[in-house]
Amino acid sequence: MYLENHLRNWPISCELDVQWGDLDSMNHVNHTVFLRWMEHARMHYFNSCGMMEYLESEKKGPILARIEANYLSPVNFPDKVTVYSTVSRIGNSSFDMEYEIISQSEMQKVANGKVTGVFVNYISGKSIKIPNEIIDKIVKLESKD
Repeated sequence: MYLENHLRNWPISCELDVQWGDLDSMNHVNHTVFLRWMEHARMHYFNSCGMMEYLESEKKGPILARIEANYLSPVNFPDKVTVYSTVSRIGNSSFDMEYEIISQSEMQKVANGKVTGVFVNYISGKSIKIPNEIIDKIVKLESKD
């Protein structure tokens, strides 16, 4: 319960411009772009909690195992979106991250999503326990203090 009380505090946000090339034939942002926006926020999160440094030095780190997205409202050009990310669950070798995407012109949530990541040894390709030092950094990043 201790760990759960220190997660889901939305510590990372990224502001992104909607690009003209993000639009589809219906003249709104294509659904795949929302996944890229979530990926962008995820990589900022990983950098902020040391996961990318750990991957570089230890050859162990996260892979994406599952992704889901809920599209709530279309996004048009021009606009900016803010993508918020948080870790909502940490298991033995897997973790969940959640996202909220807010349109700045509409001032409303336009999408949300969730991914499951698994920590793996990139050399063996096998899942491994999430290192305590990474868990500690996530908890520190998620801390409200």
